Amino acid sequence: MERRVFLGGRFEAGGSVQEVRSPFDGSVVSRVHQADVRQADRALALAVERRGELGRLSAGRRRALCQAISDGLATRLEEIARIIALEAGKPIGAARTEVKRAVGTFAFAAGEVASYGGELVPVDFDEAARGYRGFSRLVPNGPVVGISPFNFPLNLSAHKVAPALAIGAPIVLKPPPQAPSAAIVLAEIALAAGAPEGALSVLPCENAVAERLATDPRVRLLSFTGSARVGWSLRGKVDRTRVLLELGGNAAVAIAEDADLDWALDRTALAAFAYAGQVCISAQRVYAHRSIFAQVVRGLVERASRWPAGDPLDEATVVGPLIDERSADRLLSWVDEARRLGATVACGGARRGGTLVDPIVVTGAPPSAKLVCEEAFGPVVVVEPYDDFDQALAAMNEGEYGLQAALFTRDLGRVGRAIERLEVGGLVVNDAPTFRSDNMPYGGRKGSGLGREGLRYAMEELSERQMVVIGSR
Repeated sequence: MERRVFLGGRFEAGGSVQEVRSPFDGSVVSRVHQADVRQADRALALAVERRGELGRLSAGRRRALCQAISDGLATRLEEIARIIALEAGKPIGAARTEVKRAVGTFAFAAGEVASYGGELVPVDFDEAARGYRGFSRLVPNGPVVGISPFNFPLNLSAHKVAPALAIGAPIVLKPPPQAPSAAIVLAEIALAAGAPEGALSVLPCENAVAERLATDPRVRLLSFTGSARVGWSLRGKVDRTRVLLELGGNAAVAIAEDADLDWALDRTALAAFAYAGQVCISAQRVYAHRSIFAQVVRGLVERASRWPAGDPLDEATVVGPLIDERSADRLLSWVDEARRLGATVACGGARRGGTLVDPIVVTGAPPSAKLVCEEAFGPVVVVEPYDDFDQALAAMNEGEYGLQAALFTRDLGRVGRAIERLEVGGLVVNDAPTFRSDNMPYGGRKGSGLGREGLRYAMEELSERQMVVIGSR
Protein backbone atom coordinates (compact mmCIF):
# COMPACT_ATOMS: atom_id res chain seq x y z
CA MET A 1 0.00 0.00 0.00
CA GLU A 2 1.33 3.42 -0.94
CA ARG A 3 0.72 6.26 1.54
CA ARG A 4 1.16 9.90 0.63
CA VAL A 5 1.82 13.05 2.61
CA PHE A 6 -1.33 14.86 3.80
CA LEU A 7 -0.66 18.58 3.59
CA GLY A 8 -3.37 20.84 4.91
CA GLY A 9 -6.24 19.24 3.02
CA ARG A 10 -4.86 17.17 0.16
CA PHE A 11 -2.57 14.22 -0.42
CA GLU A 12 0.61 14.65 -2.40
CA ALA A 13 3.88 12.91 -3.18
CA GLY A 14 6.79 13.43 -0.83
CA GLY A 15 10.43 14.08 -1.55
CA SER A 16 11.29 10.42 -1.06
CA VAL A 17 9.60 7.10 -0.30
CA GLN A 18 10.35 4.80 2.65
CA GLU A 19 9.49 1.12 2.92
CA VAL A 20 7.80 0.12 6.18
CA ARG A 21 8.50 -3.48 7.13
CA SER A 22 6.70 -5.82 9.50
CA PRO A 23 8.67 -6.29 12.72
CA PHE A 24 7.41 -9.89 12.77
CA ASP A 25 8.71 -11.22 9.46
CA GLY A 26 10.41 -8.29 7.73
CA SER A 27 7.97 -8.20 4.82
CA VAL A 28 7.20 -4.84 3.19
CA VAL A 29 3.85 -3.61 4.50
CA SER A 30 3.66 -0.16 2.95
CA ARG A 31 5.58 2.45 0.97
CA VAL A 32 5.26 5.82 2.66
CA HIS A 33 6.11 9.16 1.11
CA GLN A 34 8.36 11.35 3.26
CA ALA A 35 7.76 15.07 3.52
CA ASP A 36 10.76 17.24 2.74
CA VAL A 37 11.75 20.55 4.32
CA ARG A 38 9.74 22.59 1.80
CA GLN A 39 6.58 20.62 2.52
CA ALA A 40 7.07 21.01 6.25
CA ASP A 41 7.44 24.76 5.76
CA ARG A 42 4.29 24.90 3.61
CA ALA A 43 2.30 22.95 6.20
CA LEU A 44 3.31 25.38 8.95
CA ALA A 45 2.72 28.40 6.75
CA LEU A 46 -0.78 27.17 5.92
CA ALA A 47 -1.48 26.49 9.60
CA VAL A 48 -0.43 30.05 10.49
CA GLU A 49 -2.50 31.48 7.65
CA ARG A 50 -5.66 29.60 8.67
CA ARG A 51 -5.18 29.92 12.44
CA GLY A 52 -7.59 32.84 12.92
CA GLU A 53 -10.34 31.37 10.77
CA LEU A 54 -10.08 27.97 12.45
CA GLY A 55 -10.19 29.58 15.88
CA ARG A 56 -13.51 31.19 14.98
CA LEU A 57 -15.22 27.95 13.96
CA SER A 58 -18.49 27.51 15.81
CA ALA A 59 -18.76 25.03 18.66
CA GLY A 60 -21.32 23.13 16.64
CA ARG A 61 -18.96 22.76 13.70
CA ARG A 62 -16.09 21.59 15.90
CA ARG A 63 -18.27 19.10 17.75
CA ALA A 64 -19.70 17.71 14.52
CA LEU A 65 -16.22 17.31 13.03
CA CYS A 66 -14.90 15.34 16.02
CA GLN A 67 -17.99 13.12 16.09
CA ALA A 68 -17.78 12.48 12.35
CA ILE A 69 -14.14 11.39 12.72
CA SER A 70 -15.14 9.09 15.58
CA ASP A 71 -17.83 7.54 13.38
CA GLY A 72 -15.42 7.22 10.46
CA LEU A 73 -12.87 5.38 12.58
CA ALA A 74 -15.55 2.97 13.75
CA THR A 75 -16.50 2.07 10.18
CA ARG A 76 -12.88 1.23 9.32
CA LEU A 77 -11.99 -0.51 12.59
CA GLU A 78 -10.89 -3.86 11.22
CA GLU A 79 -8.87 -2.30 8.39
CA ILE A 80 -6.97 0.00 10.74
CA ALA A 81 -6.43 -2.74 13.33
CA ARG A 82 -4.78 -4.91 10.67
CA ILE A 83 -2.56 -1.99 9.61
CA ILE A 84 -1.43 -1.52 13.23
CA ALA A 85 -0.77 -5.25 13.64
CA LEU A 86 1.30 -5.37 10.48
CA GLU A 87 3.34 -2.20 10.96
CA ALA A 88 3.72 -2.03 14.75
CA GLY A 89 3.58 -5.76 15.50
CA LYS A 90 0.72 -5.23 17.96
CA PRO A 91 -1.35 -8.40 18.45
CA ILE A 92 -4.56 -8.08 16.48
CA GLY A 93 -6.85 -8.18 19.52
CA ALA A 94 -4.93 -5.34 21.16
CA ALA A 95 -4.90 -3.46 17.85
CA ARG A 96 -8.70 -3.62 17.71
CA THR A 97 -8.84 -2.29 21.25
CA GLU A 98 -6.61 0.62 20.23
CA VAL A 99 -8.91 1.56 17.37
CA LYS A 100 -11.93 1.38 19.68
CA ARG A 101 -10.13 3.68 22.09
CA ALA A 102 -9.45 6.17 19.29
CA VAL A 103 -13.15 6.08 18.40
CA GLY A 104 -13.81 7.01 22.02
CA THR A 105 -11.10 9.67 22.09
CA PHE A 106 -12.78 11.65 19.30
CA ALA A 107 -16.21 11.07 20.85
CA PHE A 108 -14.89 12.44 24.16
CA ALA A 109 -13.53 15.46 22.27
CA ALA A 110 -16.92 16.08 20.68
CA GLY A 111 -18.56 15.96 24.07
CA GLU A 112 -16.07 18.31 25.71
CA VAL A 113 -16.69 21.05 23.13
CA ALA A 114 -19.94 21.88 24.95
CA SER A 115 -18.10 22.90 28.13
CA TYR A 116 -15.03 24.50 26.55
CA GLY A 117 -15.00 28.26 26.64
CA GLY A 118 -14.02 29.98 29.86
CA GLU A 119 -15.44 31.16 33.18
CA LEU A 120 -16.85 34.17 35.00
CA VAL A 121 -14.32 35.95 37.22
CA PRO A 122 -15.60 38.37 39.90
CA VAL A 123 -13.53 41.57 39.72
CA ASP A 124 -15.62 44.06 41.74
CA PHE A 125 -13.78 43.76 45.06
CA ASP A 126 -12.80 47.43 45.17
CA GLU A 127 -15.37 50.22 45.37
CA ALA A 128 -13.89 51.71 42.21
CA ALA A 129 -14.78 48.48 40.37
CA ARG A 130 -18.43 48.42 41.46
CA GLY A 131 -20.53 47.20 38.55
CA TYR A 132 -17.53 45.79 36.62
CA ARG A 133 -17.81 42.28 35.16
CA GLY A 134 -15.05 39.92 34.21
CA PHE A 135 -14.67 36.66 32.36
CA SER A 136 -11.77 34.66 30.98
CA ARG A 137 -11.86 33.12 27.52
CA LEU A 138 -10.00 30.01 26.43
CA VAL A 139 -8.30 30.85 23.14
CA PRO A 140 -6.79 28.14 20.88
CA ASN A 141 -3.00 28.24 20.86
CA GLY A 142 -1.77 27.13 17.45
CA PRO A 143 -0.13 26.03 15.32
CA VAL A 144 0.48 22.81 17.22
CA VAL A 145 3.13 20.29 16.20
CA GLY A 146 2.41 16.76 17.42
CA ILE A 147 4.94 13.92 17.40
CA SER A 148 3.57 10.45 18.16
CA PRO A 149 5.26 7.07 18.84
CA PHE A 150 4.97 3.63 17.25
CA ASN A 151 3.41 1.74 20.16
CA PHE A 152 -0.03 3.39 19.87
CA PRO A 153 0.23 4.82 16.36
CA LEU A 154 -3.47 5.67 16.11
CA ASN A 155 -4.69 6.52 19.60
CA LEU A 156 -1.68 8.58 20.67
CA SER A 157 -2.01 10.48 17.40
CA ALA A 158 -5.70 10.92 18.24
CA HIS A 159 -4.74 12.36 21.63
CA LYS A 160 -2.94 15.15 19.79
CA VAL A 161 -5.31 15.69 16.87
CA ALA A 162 -8.68 15.42 18.68
CA PRO A 163 -8.13 18.20 21.27
CA ALA A 164 -6.64 20.47 18.62
CA LEU A 165 -9.63 20.07 16.29
CA ALA A 166 -12.02 20.37 19.24
CA ILE A 167 -10.76 23.88 20.07
CA GLY A 168 -9.96 25.04 16.52
CA ALA A 169 -6.16 24.94 16.68
CA PRO A 170 -4.36 23.85 13.48
CA ILE A 171 -2.04 20.88 13.99
CA VAL A 172 0.82 19.36 12.04
CA LEU A 173 1.33 15.72 13.05
CA LYS A 174 4.53 13.75 12.56
CA PRO A 175 3.62 10.03 12.79
CA PRO A 176 6.12 7.32 13.84
CA PRO A 177 8.38 6.04 11.05
CA GLN A 178 7.88 2.42 12.13
CA ALA A 179 4.07 2.63 11.88
CA PRO A 180 2.89 5.74 10.03
CA SER A 181 -0.11 4.42 8.10
CA ALA A 182 -2.72 4.58 10.88
CA ALA A 183 -2.21 8.35 11.19
CA ILE A 184 -2.45 8.74 7.42
CA VAL A 185 -5.75 6.84 7.41
CA LEU A 186 -6.86 9.16 10.22
CA ALA A 187 -6.14 12.06 7.84
CA GLU A 188 -8.30 10.39 5.17
CA ILE A 189 -11.14 10.11 7.66
CA ALA A 190 -10.72 13.71 8.84
CA LEU A 191 -10.84 14.94 5.24
CA ALA A 192 -14.00 12.95 4.54
CA ALA A 193 -15.50 14.33 7.78
CA GLY A 194 -15.06 17.89 6.54
CA ALA A 195 -11.89 19.05 8.27
CA PRO A 196 -11.18 22.60 6.96
CA GLU A 197 -8.13 23.30 4.86
CA GLY A 198 -5.10 23.78 7.09
CA ALA A 199 -6.69 22.25 10.18
CA LEU A 200 -4.60 19.09 9.93
CA SER A 201 -1.43 17.98 8.17
CA VAL A 202 0.14 14.54 8.59
CA LEU A 203 3.77 14.55 7.55
CA PRO A 204 5.83 11.35 7.70
CA CYS A 205 9.38 12.63 7.59
CA GLU A 206 12.97 12.06 8.62
CA ASN A 207 14.09 13.07 12.10
CA ALA A 208 15.95 16.12 10.82
CA VAL A 209 12.77 17.47 9.20
CA ALA A 210 10.77 16.66 12.33
CA GLU A 211 13.23 18.58 14.47
CA ARG A 212 12.95 21.60 12.18
CA LEU A 213 9.19 21.38 12.49
CA ALA A 214 9.29 21.11 16.27
CA THR A 215 11.72 23.98 16.75
CA ASP A 216 10.26 26.40 14.18
CA PRO A 217 9.51 29.72 15.92
CA ARG A 218 6.04 29.83 14.31
CA VAL A 219 4.99 26.84 16.41
CA ARG A 220 3.02 27.87 19.49
CA LEU A 221 2.84 24.43 21.12
CA LEU A 222 4.80 21.19 20.78
CA SER A 223 3.15 17.97 21.97
CA PHE A 224 5.67 15.12 22.02
CA THR A 225 5.26 11.49 23.08
CA GLY A 226 8.36 9.33 22.94
CA SER A 227 11.73 8.75 24.54
CA ALA A 228 12.92 10.91 27.42
CA ARG A 229 16.21 11.63 25.67
CA VAL A 230 14.56 13.04 22.56
CA GLY A 231 11.78 14.84 24.42
CA TRP A 232 13.99 16.74 26.84
CA SER A 233 16.42 17.49 24.01
CA LEU A 234 13.65 19.10 21.94
CA ARG A 235 12.48 21.11 24.91
CA GLY A 236 15.98 22.54 25.25
CA LYS A 237 15.98 23.65 21.60
CA VAL A 238 12.81 25.74 21.62
CA ASP A 239 12.48 29.27 22.90
CA ARG A 240 8.96 30.57 23.44
CA THR A 241 7.13 27.44 22.30
CA ARG A 242 5.04 25.78 24.97
CA VAL A 243 5.96 22.11 25.36
CA LEU A 244 3.94 19.07 26.48
CA LEU A 245 5.97 15.91 27.02
CA GLU A 246 4.88 12.33 27.69
CA LEU A 247 8.12 10.43 28.07
CA GLY A 248 7.37 7.01 29.40
CA GLY A 249 8.15 5.36 32.68
CA ASN A 250 9.25 2.40 34.73
CA ALA A 251 5.99 1.40 36.38
CA ALA A 252 6.08 -0.22 39.81
CA VAL A 253 3.46 -2.50 41.36
CA ALA A 254 3.10 -3.29 45.06
CA ILE A 255 1.22 -6.46 46.03
CA ALA A 256 0.29 -6.55 49.70
CA GLU A 257 -0.34 -9.73 51.67
CA ASP A 258 -4.11 -9.01 51.81
CA ALA A 259 -4.50 -8.62 48.04
CA ASP A 260 -6.76 -10.79 45.88
CA LEU A 261 -3.71 -12.65 44.64
CA ASP A 262 -5.11 -14.37 41.55
CA TRP A 263 -6.53 -11.07 40.29
CA ALA A 264 -3.30 -9.22 41.06
CA LEU A 265 -1.23 -11.82 39.22
CA ASP A 266 -3.55 -11.95 36.21
CA ARG A 267 -3.55 -8.18 35.80
CA THR A 268 0.15 -7.68 36.53
CA ALA A 269 1.26 -10.42 34.14
CA LEU A 270 -0.85 -9.00 31.34
CA ALA A 271 0.48 -5.51 32.08
CA ALA A 272 4.06 -6.76 31.99
CA PHE A 273 4.01 -9.00 28.92
CA ALA A 274 1.17 -8.02 26.56
CA TYR A 275 2.31 -6.37 23.32
CA ALA A 276 5.84 -7.41 24.35
CA GLY A 277 5.82 -4.83 27.15
CA GLN A 278 6.00 -1.95 24.67
CA VAL A 279 3.74 0.31 26.70
CA CYS A 280 5.07 3.25 28.70
CA ILE A 281 2.97 2.20 31.71
CA SER A 282 3.88 -1.47 31.41
CA ALA A 283 4.42 -3.22 34.76
CA GLN A 284 8.21 -3.47 35.05
CA ARG A 285 8.92 -3.70 38.80
CA VAL A 286 6.86 -5.74 41.27
CA TYR A 287 7.30 -5.48 45.04
CA ALA A 288 5.53 -8.35 46.84
CA HIS A 289 5.21 -8.79 50.61
CA ARG A 290 7.68 -11.45 51.71
CA SER A 291 4.89 -13.73 52.96
CA ILE A 292 3.54 -14.07 49.40
CA PHE A 293 6.75 -13.44 47.43
CA ALA A 294 7.25 -17.07 46.36
CA GLN A 295 3.61 -17.33 45.27
CA VAL A 296 3.93 -14.13 43.24
CA VAL A 297 7.06 -15.37 41.45
CA ARG A 298 5.48 -18.76 40.70
CA GLY A 299 2.28 -17.11 39.51
CA LEU A 300 4.06 -14.74 37.14
CA VAL A 301 6.25 -17.55 35.78
CA GLU A 302 3.19 -19.73 35.18
CA ARG A 303 1.36 -16.94 33.36
CA ALA A 304 4.44 -16.00 31.32
CA SER A 305 4.68 -19.59 30.09
CA ARG A 306 1.17 -19.32 28.59
CA TRP A 307 2.20 -16.57 26.21
CA PRO A 308 5.14 -17.40 23.94
CA ALA A 309 5.92 -14.59 21.53
CA GLY A 310 4.19 -15.05 18.21
CA ASP A 311 2.54 -13.77 15.05
CA PRO A 312 0.58 -10.56 15.74
CA LEU A 313 -2.10 -11.59 13.21
CA ASP A 314 -2.80 -14.81 15.15
CA GLU A 315 -5.92 -14.23 17.27
CA ALA A 316 -4.32 -16.17 20.15
CA THR A 317 -1.16 -14.06 20.34
CA VAL A 318 -0.68 -11.90 23.44
CA VAL A 319 3.07 -11.22 23.16
CA GLY A 320 4.02 -10.08 19.69
CA PRO A 321 7.42 -9.01 18.34
CA LEU A 322 9.55 -6.19 19.60
CA ILE A 323 9.58 -3.32 17.14
CA ASP A 324 13.04 -4.17 15.74
CA GLU A 325 16.05 -6.42 16.30
CA ARG A 326 18.01 -3.64 18.00
CA SER A 327 15.32 -3.43 20.70
CA ALA A 328 15.49 -7.20 21.22
CA ASP A 329 19.31 -7.06 21.43
CA ARG A 330 19.15 -4.26 23.99
CA LEU A 331 16.59 -6.01 26.17
CA LEU A 332 18.54 -9.27 26.28
CA SER A 333 21.76 -7.41 27.01
CA TRP A 334 20.04 -5.82 30.02
CA VAL A 335 18.94 -9.27 31.20
CA ASP A 336 22.54 -10.50 30.86
CA GLU A 337 23.76 -7.47 32.83
CA ALA A 338 21.28 -8.19 35.64
CA ARG A 339 22.42 -11.82 35.73
CA ARG A 340 26.06 -10.73 36.02
CA LEU A 341 25.06 -8.48 38.92
CA GLY A 342 23.57 -11.43 40.80
CA ALA A 343 19.99 -11.65 39.52
CA THR A 344 18.18 -14.88 38.78
CA VAL A 345 16.19 -15.36 35.58
CA ALA A 346 13.21 -17.38 36.73
CA CYS A 347 11.88 -17.94 33.22
CA GLY A 348 11.82 -16.67 29.66
CA GLY A 349 14.22 -14.88 27.37
CA ALA A 350 14.14 -17.42 24.55
CA ARG A 351 14.51 -15.63 21.24
CA ARG A 352 12.23 -16.89 18.49
CA GLY A 353 13.73 -15.19 15.47
CA GLY A 354 15.06 -11.67 15.33
CA THR A 355 12.36 -9.76 17.21
CA LEU A 356 10.44 -12.42 19.17
CA VAL A 357 11.44 -12.72 22.83
CA ASP A 358 9.48 -14.88 25.29
CA PRO A 359 8.31 -13.17 28.53
CA ILE A 360 10.97 -12.88 31.22
CA VAL A 361 10.67 -12.96 35.03
CA VAL A 362 13.74 -11.81 37.01
CA THR A 363 14.41 -11.82 40.75
CA GLY A 364 17.29 -10.50 42.86
CA ALA A 365 18.26 -7.67 40.50
CA PRO A 366 20.10 -4.85 42.30
CA PRO A 367 18.78 -1.27 42.06
CA SER A 368 21.68 -0.35 39.77
CA ALA A 369 20.66 -2.87 37.09
CA LYS A 370 19.18 -1.28 33.97
CA LEU A 371 16.16 -3.59 34.25
CA VAL A 372 15.37 -1.87 37.54
CA CYS A 373 16.34 1.77 37.01
CA GLU A 374 15.64 2.36 33.30
CA GLU A 375 12.67 1.80 31.00
CA ALA A 376 12.92 -1.72 29.57
CA PHE A 377 10.11 -1.42 26.98
CA GLY A 378 10.05 -5.18 26.61
CA PRO A 379 8.33 -8.31 28.00
CA VAL A 380 10.15 -8.40 31.33
CA VAL A 381 9.25 -7.97 34.99
CA VAL A 382 11.57 -7.74 38.00
CA VAL A 383 10.14 -9.10 41.27
CA GLU A 384 11.45 -8.26 44.73
CA PRO A 385 10.20 -8.93 48.29
CA TYR A 386 9.49 -6.32 50.94
CA ASP A 387 8.89 -6.59 54.68
CA ASP A 388 7.57 -3.13 55.48
CA PHE A 389 5.04 -1.27 53.32
CA ASP A 390 6.87 2.04 53.69
CA GLN A 391 9.97 0.26 52.39
CA ALA A 392 7.98 -0.77 49.31
CA LEU A 393 6.77 2.79 48.71
CA ALA A 394 10.33 4.09 48.94
CA ALA A 395 11.51 1.50 46.41
CA MET A 396 8.66 2.38 44.06
CA ASN A 397 9.72 6.04 44.17
CA GLU A 398 13.31 5.32 43.23
CA GLY A 399 14.47 6.36 39.77
CA GLU A 400 13.89 9.24 37.42
CA TYR A 401 10.42 8.28 36.18
CA GLY A 402 7.01 8.93 37.71
CA LEU A 403 4.24 8.11 35.24
CA GLN A 404 1.90 5.54 36.82
CA ALA A 405 2.06 2.94 39.59
CA ALA A 406 -0.26 0.27 40.97
CA LEU A 407 -1.14 -1.09 44.39
CA PHE A 408 -3.09 -4.27 45.19
CA THR A 409 -4.51 -4.21 48.73
CA ARG A 410 -7.77 -4.11 50.69
CA ASP A 411 -6.26 -1.79 53.32
CA LEU A 412 -7.45 1.81 52.89
CA GLY A 413 -4.70 2.99 55.22
CA ARG A 414 -2.09 1.69 52.79
CA VAL A 415 -3.97 3.30 49.91
CA GLY A 416 -3.87 6.65 51.70
CA ARG A 417 -0.13 6.40 52.37
CA ALA A 418 0.51 5.50 48.73
CA ILE A 419 -1.53 8.47 47.53
CA GLU A 420 0.47 10.82 49.75
CA ARG A 421 3.95 9.43 49.08
CA LEU A 422 4.17 8.10 45.54
CA GLU A 423 5.61 10.63 43.08
CA VAL A 424 3.60 9.55 40.07
CA GLY A 425 1.09 11.14 37.74
CA GLY A 426 -1.39 8.32 38.31
CA LEU A 427 -1.95 5.67 40.98
CA VAL A 428 -4.14 2.67 40.15
CA VAL A 429 -5.51 0.72 43.11
CA ASN A 430 -6.45 -2.95 42.62
CA ASP A 431 -5.66 -2.98 38.93
CA ALA A 432 -2.51 -2.77 36.83
CA PRO A 433 -0.58 0.43 36.05
CA THR A 434 -1.60 0.06 32.40
CA PHE A 435 -5.14 1.19 33.22
CA ARG A 436 -6.08 4.34 31.30
CA SER A 437 -9.40 5.87 30.42
CA ASP A 438 -8.94 8.31 27.56
CA ASN A 439 -10.84 11.12 29.26
CA MET A 440 -8.76 11.15 32.45
CA PRO A 441 -5.79 13.49 33.01
CA TYR A 442 -2.77 11.45 31.96
CA GLY A 443 0.87 12.37 32.32
CA GLY A 444 3.89 12.04 34.53
CA ARG A 445 5.99 13.63 37.20
CA LYS A 446 9.79 13.83 37.52
CA GLY A 447 11.43 12.65 34.29
CA SER A 448 8.19 11.30 32.83
CA GLY A 449 7.12 14.56 31.28
CA LEU A 450 5.24 17.84 31.42
CA GLY A 451 1.52 18.58 31.15
CA ARG A 452 -1.47 16.28 30.80
CA GLU A 453 -3.36 14.50 28.06
CA GLY A 454 -7.01 13.43 28.35
CA LEU A 455 -9.45 15.42 26.29
CA ARG A 456 -10.64 18.26 28.54
CA TYR A 457 -7.20 18.60 30.09
CA ALA A 458 -5.43 18.54 26.73
CA MET A 459 -7.85 21.12 25.33
CA GLU A 460 -6.89 23.43 28.20
CA GLU A 461 -3.18 22.69 27.69
CA LEU A 462 -3.54 23.66 24.03
CA SER A 463 -5.22 26.96 24.93
CA GLU A 464 -4.33 30.35 26.33
CA ARG A 465 -6.53 32.45 28.61
CA GLN A 466 -7.67 35.90 27.65
CA MET A 467 -9.15 38.04 30.43
CA VAL A 468 -11.98 40.43 29.57
CA VAL A 469 -13.15 43.16 31.95
CA ILE A 470 -16.27 45.21 31.15
CA GLY A 471 -16.69 48.49 32.98
CA SER A 472 -19.96 49.90 34.29
CA ARG A 473 -20.14 52.82 31.86
